[in-house]
Amino acid sequence: MAALATGGGMSSDGATSFQRKVPASSRLAAIAGTRPSVRHGQLLLSSGLPSLDCVLGGGLAVGTLLLIEEDKYSIYSNLLFKYFLAEGIVCGHNLFVASAKEDPADILKELPAPLFDDAHKNQVHEKETAIKSKQESQESMKIAWRYQNLPRIEVSPAASARIGHYYDVSKMVSPELLQSTKWHRFFLPEEMSLHPEIKTCNMTCGYTRLLQSIQRIIYQEGFDGSYPQKKQKNILRIGIQSLGSVLWGDDICCTDNPEDIYSLTKFLYVLRGLLRMSLSACIITVPAHLIQNKAIMERVTNLSDTVVGLESFIGSERETNPLYKDYQGLIHVHKIPRLNSLICDVSGTKDLAFRLKRKLFTIERLHLPPDLSDTVSRSSKQDLAESTKLLRSGCGAMAIGKKHLDV
Repeated sequence: MAALATGGGMSSDGATSFQRKVPASSRLAAIAGTRPSVRHGQLLLSSGLPSLDCVLGGGLAVGTLLLIEEDKYSIYSNLLFKYFLAEGIVCGHNLFVASAKEDPADILKELPAPLFDDAHKNQVHEKETAIKSKQESQESMKIAWRYQNLPRIEVSPAASARIGHYYDVSKMVSPELLQSTKWHRFFLPEEMSLHPEIKTCNMTCGYTRLLQSIQRIIYQEGFDGSYPQKKQKNILRIGIQSLGSVLWGDDICCTDNPEDIYSLTKFLYVLRGLLRMSLSACIITVPAHLIQNKAIMERVTNLSDTVVGLESFIGSERETNPLYKDYQGLIHVHKIPRLNSLICDVSGTKDLAFRLKRKLFTIERLHLPPDLSDTVSRSSKQDLAESTKLLRSGCGAMAIGKKHLDV
């Protein structure tokens, strides 16, 4: 009876077990759309793409910054940007959307529609698996006998405990779902017309106005923990589009020696301080291919927590290369944060590619074709060797990984 009163008990094998009773008042309130990480205990939220969450170690940590290096035509980087915002709408998070070229209201209207039905989601996966197996059977090729008994490698990264949702890129989010979302906007042309131009601390006027707006929302809405009596906590998702472009008043994309060379880095330094002290997460897209001074891009990378680059095949030699016929581009993971540990939570998959299907955008592992037998002509082998050289030179690996493919 004493053991039962203290919360302990005797098991069948003679070992005692005790369970600590935590008062209800000391328990942390669960926040929708988040879960604690098993490895470092940090609170994680989804980027909107489950395969990207798996690559990044389970998701984005609250209080961190995700930097997306835009592809050449900003097609797929904008898609990841919209995935991040759409996930916030589904989870009931607050949104802060900032842009200098597109009205934030128009961005929200073009967000992909979520797939709530799990049965429909499984049906889509089964259909895609059936189509893929059919294509593999039709395009099967004779390979060496030593490869036939090897286990199949999982193509798409899969997380054991997924917190994200799936979205249909062929449909837009419903107006009813948008109306139930609390969001804030920052459209640079409107801000410049309403307020006089200012410049402080060697920072452009657009960056200064943006920092003031983010700081005001964090303090007024209580995301900094200034309202401890508030039981229902929420997350603020911040999305900034094409930061560093000419539209923001920055000239780092125009010359090697810009006038405000530290303007962008100072903005990121202050922004990270705001993120660390609040329940918020931020995604920023940057036209890295237009920044001429590489030292600036290195400083931007150092001031970001997670850096992911997108390389599109549009207009390049890889667009017609048979090695890449099933993909639209490559994913380069340049940096992953080290949270409460000495090493970062890295995925075993280093060579990644993305494909845009009719409804889904997925990230998969990039594979080389199997070794050709002696019956293949010499010219075909030479073509394959040239393609392999292009693949090894173009496909980046993680900062701590190998620079070549795992074959």
